[in-house]
Amino acid sequence: MHPPAFGQKLIKASRPGEPVTLIPADLTILESPNPRKDIPCVVTPRKADLGFDLRFHSGYDVSVPMRELEGDGEVLTVVFRVFPQGNKNSAVYFSQRFSVPAVDVDAKGDANLQGAFDLGEGKYHVNWMMRDKSERPCTGSWDVEAALSAKDSAVTPFIHPNTIAESQFEPFLDGPIPRRDEPADGGLNVKLLVNFAPESKSAATLAPVDLSAMVGILKTIEHDPRVGKLSLVAFNMQEHRVLYRQSLSEKIDFPALGAALQTMKLGTITLQNLGEKNGDTEFLGSLIEKEVGGPGSPDAVVFAGPKAMLDSNVPEDDIRRIGTIECPVFYMNYNPDPQAVPWKDSIGHAVRVLKGTEFTITKPRDMWYATSEMLSRIVRNKHLRASTGLVGLPGSR
Repeated sequence: MHPPAFGQKLIKASRPGEPVTLIPADLTILESPNPRKDIPCVVTPRKADLGFDLRFHSGYDVSVPMRELEGDGEVLTVVFRVFPQGNKNSAVYFSQRFSVPAVDVDAKGDANLQGAFDLGEGKYHVNWMMRDKSERPCTGSWDVEAALSAKDSAVTPFIHPNTIAESQFEPFLDGPIPRRDEPADGGLNVKLLVNFAPESKSAATLAPVDLSAMVGILKTIEHDPRVGKLSLVAFNMQEHRVLYRQSLSEKIDFPALGAALQTMKLGTITLQNLGEKNGDTEFLGSLIEKEVGGPGSPDAVVFAGPKAMLDSNVPEDDIRRIGTIECPVFYMNYNPDPQAVPWKDSIGHAVRVLKGTEFTITKPRDMWYATSEMLSRIVRNKHLRASTGLVGLPGSR
């Protein structure tokens, strides 16, 4: 059983600079070194993992025997604090409430609950407690470390070290761009073409982890100090339509993008699309002709999205008719299981014809390294074009 849960909330002080005020009984329990199991719950810590939003995600899972929750409706309250090891004065406090539906007297099994919080790099300690309406507590405490592996050492997370924060379940929050030095030449002008569609044509939703990866790619590019301005075309291959378009700007309007994605109707086929033979291919070909071969010359065109396995690829002759492309073309292909889908998709095929470069994104570090390498190539290509007056250098590898 998974009772509905309200997301954990940050407990804030009544005034800036003052300590957080807790119910005295809760504070006493959190401070006590003696574990309490008045409710026989089992709390299991989660290790801190780096997500595609480049924040470390940690939390807990807790199970409670159903027999402990019998009645017309229990309310379980969780209070916990997280602080950098050795610095209790910097503790951050959270609360969470779980409303439990009516439970029969003879109910079997466990209720399974969850909580989450975000961390910057560092070592932390957690004091955790849960109580029911009868004030019976269950407690736990543990250490957790948020650390980059040796393979991830060059990655810069989007959360400062020794920072504790609420988990951001909404990927389209328009957070501030980290402070960055203004490029002397105004920075790169990058055009983004993003396919917000699941790999499977029959899928009715875009999985949260896949959506997080797509938004993570956009934010990683946007936050790079070498980028000055971006334009964005968000499209859905299944529906053969552009969902959202943003002209050249210093930052992406993520709330507007998120609202546009709400209009998708995945897993359905319209009568118009049903009657279009090779409609997917024609849509992609038209998109490439308009957005890659159209007027204006950005410093790079970047496709992003999951595998787009169409019944047929855009004919190479159609792509070549676009003519000389005055900027490099890239494809950030999100593929969580490359061994299951190892072959090139239709977007990758088109990018190859355009003499572009494809990167496979499986883990957050792939996203970071691919973005860094891609932007380095774009900078080199831009400087070469400026110094020689040459055009059509997409292969500057």
